[in-house]
Amino acid sequence: MRVEPGELVGLIGPNGAGKTTTLNLVTGFLKPTSGRITFDGEDVTGEDPNQLSRRGIGRTFQIAKPFGRLSVYENMLVPNVPYGPDERDERIRTLLEELHLDHVAENRADEISGGQKKLLELARVLMLDPELVLLDEPAAGVNPALMDEIIEDIKRINAGGTAILVIEHDMSVIRELCERVVVMNAGRNIMTGTFEEVQSDERVRDAYLGGT
Repeated sequence: MRVEPGELVGLIGPNGAGKTTTLNLVTGFLKPTSGRITFDGEDVTGEDPNQLSRRGIGRTFQIAKPFGRLSVYENMLVPNVPYGPDERDERIRTLLEELHLDHVAENRADEISGGQKKLLELARVLMLDPELVLLDEPAAGVNPALMDEIIEDIKRINAGGTAILVIEHDMSVIRELCERVVVMNAGRNIMTGTFEEVQSDERVRDAYLGGT
């Protein structure tokens, strides 16, 4: 599986297909027993999450878990970034405004909604100026109105040149976002194509869409 620079790719498949495991391997939370992982032309197989983050790979998780006792703003101070205090403060405030969190900047993170927690997690990832962002189910548990905002945010981030790989069970989100879709089943890539091509493929219907 490949994600090209600036591309926005969807990764779908039934539960247990290996989607989140793939993200864990790419971001160093799991070590592969075979195969290679390359990024920007270099072999990064087996590197730890901190090394991969410094290379420009960022990720979010299925369940966002910010530091609940800290404010939204204070959570943004957690990433280790090479900025001075003034530049860091400016970047934090810019990201919070772009991701519609500026009005809750002083709220404790355990007081904001589930969708806002996902946006906060994404904002923290963006503090590191990643070249590749891996999103694990950004729509899960998010109300429809906020989901529309998240979709537009993902499009805007991608339009700025950041490559994005999205795992998502909501096919309307995949259809809206992704130029190319990869389908996994039992740890294997069984199909790659446009959403329309994937939707009409018999292997995908059998494995993921229930033959409909």
